[in-house]
Amino acid sequence: MGKHFLNLPAVLRCADLRMKPLSAVPSISARKLTQYLERFSSARILVVGDLILDHYVWGKVHRVSPEAPVPVVHVDSESYRMGGAANVYHNIMTLGGQVELCGVVGADQVGKQFLADIRRSSTGSPGVFIDASRPTIKKTRVVAHNQQIVRFDVEQHHDISSQLAQKMVRHMASRLPDSSCLVISDYAKGMITGELMKAVQELAYQHGVPIVVDPKVEHMGYYEGVTVITPNHLEAKQAAGFLPTQDVPIEQIGASLQKRLRCQAVVITRGEEGMSIFDHNGRSWTIPAVARQVYDVTGAGDTVVSTLALAISAKASLPDAAVLANQAAGIVVGMVGTATVTRAQLQEALIHGRN
Repeated sequence: MGKHFLNLPAVLRCADLRMKPLSAVPSISARKLTQYLERFSSARILVVGDLILDHYVWGKVHRVSPEAPVPVVHVDSESYRMGGAANVYHNIMTLGGQVELCGVVGADQVGKQFLADIRRSSTGSPGVFIDASRPTIKKTRVVAHNQQIVRFDVEQHHDISSQLAQKMVRHMASRLPDSSCLVISDYAKGMITGELMKAVQELAYQHGVPIVVDPKVEHMGYYEGVTVITPNHLEAKQAAGFLPTQDVPIEQIGASLQKRLRCQAVVITRGEEGMSIFDHNGRSWTIPAVARQVYDVTGAGDTVVSTLALAISAKASLPDAAVLANQAAGIVVGMVGTATVTRAQLQEALIHGRN
């Protein structure tokens, strides 16, 4: 597939692949960043990806089982939260953007619950389809004293059928002309296929819609030429062709991945080391992490891709968009479980965390 360069801020356009040493993102005033937040309400984002229901069992541990050397959890409560692409959808909504969701659920009770939740929250035509060949993806986490004890998953990984993919593409074709950004939230659970991605990329290019991707390594080849891709450090290293155990400078990882995928930008999330950003002009930046205390990184990548999509829709430059995403991720990792960030929380963090 050939290169397509969308009508984005100049910082996202490309010229060559020469990479320079990482530099710090220039200081950005809180006033400028909050101006982007005010534009979030005008964003119209389409989220496509794997839908997951996150089930939490909350309790306490006071003893070890006499049957086996495992903790006995006394259950206090249970809760359900949107996960995967649905968590991206929920993040965009709580940050004040307009958003629609496209994905699949199974023909089961969990799927019915999921559909009911989406229909209650959606302002547009929901693009959630039923696939009777798979169960609705459900991840159950047992948490005691704010620590995860165990997780068990109900899921199947096989790709959706070509017929279902075509049906979903037709739905996306009806939504993309009015969208300011397309988000692909890939958890490698069968929703994102090569056939679907090729078709949706062509539609996005046709309508001038930027594409932001939270990828999985095994599908990295699908995302050549997208606008922004947001792998974590390990995913980026593996996708760039290095072994997980290799000690490779982040500059080399970013340059190699940029050369392979020819994206307009690569944003590598690095946990406690913040973010590293590489654009197609050969420029690169680093942003330090802002989290004061990390309780749970579940869903942090969803928050990053959500905030980037909103900021790009608000015409932020790549460094400004990444600063906003970094701040949002710093908030969400301070919460336990799959969580979202509100626009008010992000605005407060910007005002109190920056000059």
